[in-house]
Amino acid sequence: MNKYTLPVASVLFLGGLLISWVTHGTGVVVNDPERNISIPETLTVPLQVQAAYNDDRMFFRYRWPADNPGIFHDVLVYQDGEWQVRGNAVPGSNPDGLHEDRVAMMLDDGSVPEFGRYGGYITIGAGLAGLTDEAPEEVTKYLPATRNRLGAWDDMAPEDVQARLRAAGYFLDLWHWRGGRSNPLGYADDQNIGAGRDGDDGKSAYSTNWDKEISQPKVMFDSGRTGYAALRWEDMMAGRITQEQAYALTPDVSVPFDPERTWQNGDVIPRRILNLPDGSRADITAPGKGRWSDGYWDVTLSRALDTGAPQDDKILHDLGVYDVAFAIHRNATGGRWHYVSLPQSLGLDREADIKAVRFAGSQPQWGDAWTDITLFYPGQVTWPLLNSGAHAGAERIAEGVPVRFRHTPEQLTNYGIEVEFNDQIRRQWGLTILAGLVLIAGFGVALNRSISATKGA
Repeated sequence: MNKYTLPVASVLFLGGLLISWVTHGTGVVVNDPERNISIPETLTVPLQVQAAYNDDRMFFRYRWPADNPGIFHDVLVYQDGEWQVRGNAVPGSNPDGLHEDRVAMMLDDGSVPEFGRYGGYITIGAGLAGLTDEAPEEVTKYLPATRNRLGAWDDMAPEDVQARLRAAGYFLDLWHWRGGRSNPLGYADDQNIGAGRDGDDGKSAYSTNWDKEISQPKVMFDSGRTGYAALRWEDMMAGRITQEQAYALTPDVSVPFDPERTWQNGDVIPRRILNLPDGSRADITAPGKGRWSDGYWDVTLSRALDTGAPQDDKILHDLGVYDVAFAIHRNATGGRWHYVSLPQSLGLDREADIKAVRFAGSQPQWGDAWTDITLFYPGQVTWPLLNSGAHAGAERIAEGVPVRFRHTPEQLTNYGIEVEFNDQIRRQWGLTILAGLVLIAGFGVALNRSISATKGA
């Protein structure tokens, strides 16, 4: 037997162990802000929903857990003679804990048939902002038929086709409650998704509190009404600013900014000015305003059944059945770092996943009966990906099989993470196979030597 056989076998065996140790000492799921990747520690979140309506209006009530109330979107902080922006969206949670909490609901009347089967997945096209391969210009959610080719974010269908799609009801109604930019006024933002995610006709509830020409805020708090011209950074970081005080620049507590005032380091002014919205964009109100208490948000939204704007809103009817899907932002997250639901059916006094109770009077008397829905982190799963050969279920989508008949929220969030780390997982599998082959080779050489030695004896 060759004298080098045992050393070679030992080297192969130890090499296999080394490859295994190096490549498997840490997992592949590692946050990578450069690639817009940040995985939340909690992958699913419970959402509770109630629905009711009377002759004129529709009401939804939402309840979900949040460690802290996200009542600020972004702010201006005075530091050494200048106002600095804090609270910008980043992959995952904002490091300062600033970014408003939100709840959103997409609603359809059957005019977007894929929505009832696949929910918000159909709105996630290629190139969206926040994806690892985001487009060079900002791309928001959009519906597939608004593009000439699946996955071509910049290949828009002709304007006349877009108009015909809209007239046919090919859009999603989007109810978008914002903890900082709409709730202090008692409103939610009325939006829609078609060729993009857009506001309904009219004026939104917020604008930017910054005068570019003179580089200073436009307004500040009215100290005569609030007792202060600015909030304090240390109070925000300690969670001492609550909904019980004036924390947003609403018309009743705002005055023009005074540059001559003696500003102190750590003074804080919200970067958003709030004013009452108008037009179709003002259709959704938040009666009583959303409230955070004991670790939970409790938000009620209301809108006319018929807003008179059928190309902005889905008109609701007694005994009608609709499709809805939900999303929340919490823990200082923005952009795509939210939790979403599978599509749910909504019945107005009809049996459905969520049954809206008909009532008499002006306000529903909410009871303790909730519909419990599991929200999940969706990762970077796009509609083009789901319809491609890279997705084993593409054939089922082509057949129209609804996602909820094949997948649970827990399975979908795991799949979303797998997609985010697809290259790393493939690399890990390759190294695992290599390590296995090296170990087998080492065992084989050693075993062969042992057998040869036995025969020689």
